[in-house]
Order: sequence, then structure tokens, then C-alpha cells
Amino acid sequence: MKRQQLILTGAAIVLIASLFFFGTTVTKKENTGMPGPAASSAPLFNWNNYLQAARQKLPVYQQNYLNNLENSVKRGDVKDQQIKLNNQLASFWKDSVHQSDFYIFYTAEAAKLVNSEKNLTFAARLTLKDLRNEEDNAKRGWKAEQAISLFEKAIDLNPNNDSLQVELGSCYVFGKGMAGDAQSTMKGIQQLLQVVKKDSANMEAQLVLGIGGVISSQYDKAVDRLLTVIKTEPGNIEAISWLADAYAGKGDKTNALKWYEVSKKMVNDPAYTKAVDERIKMLK
Repeated sequence: MKRQQLILTGAAIVLIASLFFFGTTVTKKENTGMPGPAASSAPLFNWNNYLQAARQKLPVYQQNYLNNLENSVKRGDVKDQQIKLNNQLASFWKDSVHQSDFYIFYTAEAAKLVNSEKNLTFAARLTLKDLRNEEDNAKRGWKAEQAISLFEKAIDLNPNNDSLQVELGSCYVFGKGMAGDAQSTMKGIQQLLQVVKKDSANMEAQLVLGIGGVISSQYDKAVDRLLTVIKTEPGNIEAISWLADAYAGKGDKTNALKWYEVSKKMVNDPAYTKAVDERIKMLK
């Protein structure tokens, strides 16, 4: 139970570190990745209900604007009109309402219609980045499915792009895998292993494999992967944070404390230090 609590409370550390260095968040560590009732009984996310609820909260003039936009598609080159419509809807939700979920959704819808590697990759990466910050498990799972579909379409156009392959695997790990679905975690790991078999120096793949190892409680494998990343990228705070958790998970307090202290020195931020110190108290 203590090890599980350590993994559960790791969110603050990674969150604060990523905000400090990059201005964006990385995945919160919510569980050990072991299968359980929560993973199988999680409610499904209904996108249409979510969208309609958001629209109903808009002022009447904005609701009318959306209705007019959606009724603008006429006979003729319907596909081009739909692409334009989706881009307009994306801009509306981003610039006028500041709702990133809908901006990303309509950007993805436009990308599917354009069906170019560039557009699909942009939308897929936007969705992957967003799902890594998603706190709601059901919504994260839905976003992961959208990202997977986009990456698969992009890979169909460029099967030899290893970056796309890695990001596809990441969708499984950071999507339903992070929510406790062990099968998704393993599917992501298998996808990533195909990349490192061809190129063991792919540190992006090694990092996500290491994270997947922590989530699935394969701590020894996680340690090996994360140490490989840190050897090549000594300043990778995400790898260092997960490495500390991997050691904590396997019960190696000495090395866990060592890497928690390393991360504190690297970040040198009071909020981060406080979060790590709480983590260390649990470890002791």
C-alpha cells in the first residue's frame, strides 16, 4: 500500500517540474498501472453531450454565430467547405471562448479531411500533448482514442517515421494506461519496443518505455530504461523524477532518495522542493 501511495502522490512533482522548465505539464502519475475495478468500470466519455453542454453556456449571440457557421455549407465542393468550417470552429473556440478541448477537436476534424501527413501529425501531437494534462480518466481515454486514430492515419502515409510510431505507443501509455488499463500500457510498450529494436538510441522511446515500466510495476525494467535516458540526457527532469519513483516502487530507498535529491537541486524551486520532501516523508 505504501508503494502505491508513493506512485499516487507523484503527480505534484512531475507537474511542478514541467511547469518550471517548459511552461506546460507532463503526465500526472495517478496509479501504479495495475488493473482493477476502476479501470474496467470507468464511465465512457460522451463527446456530443460535452459539446452541447458547452454550447448552451455560451451567450445567445455566440450560439447564433455557431449556428450560422454550421449552416454555411452549401452544395458544390462540400469537402473544402467542411475543412474551412472546421478551421473556423477551431478558431472560434480557441480565440473567442478559450476552450482548448474544442479547438483541438475541430483542428483534428479538419486534418482528417485534408489527409496530409503534416496536418494529421500536427493534430495528433496537439491531442497527445493535451491528453497528458487531462485529469479526468474517461476524457483522457477518449482523447487517447482520437490521438491514436490521427497517428495511425499519419503512419499510413509515412510508415517509416519512427517519431510517429513512438508517439502512437505513447498514446496507449499516457491514455488509458495511465488511467489503470494494464492492457493499454502493454500495447503501448509493445509498440515502443518495435522502435527500440531498430534504434536503441531513440531516447524518446526509451523514456516512455521507462514510464510504462513504472506504471505497470515492472520496476527493474523501468530503472534500466530511465538510466539509459539519463546517461544520454542528464538534464531530463521527467526521466529523473520517474526514476526516483521506480526505485521507490521496488523498495530501493537509498537510490530513490538519491534521485529525489538530484531533482530538487536541478529544479531549485520552493514549490517543487516541498512536493519532493512530502514524497520523501512517505518513503521513509
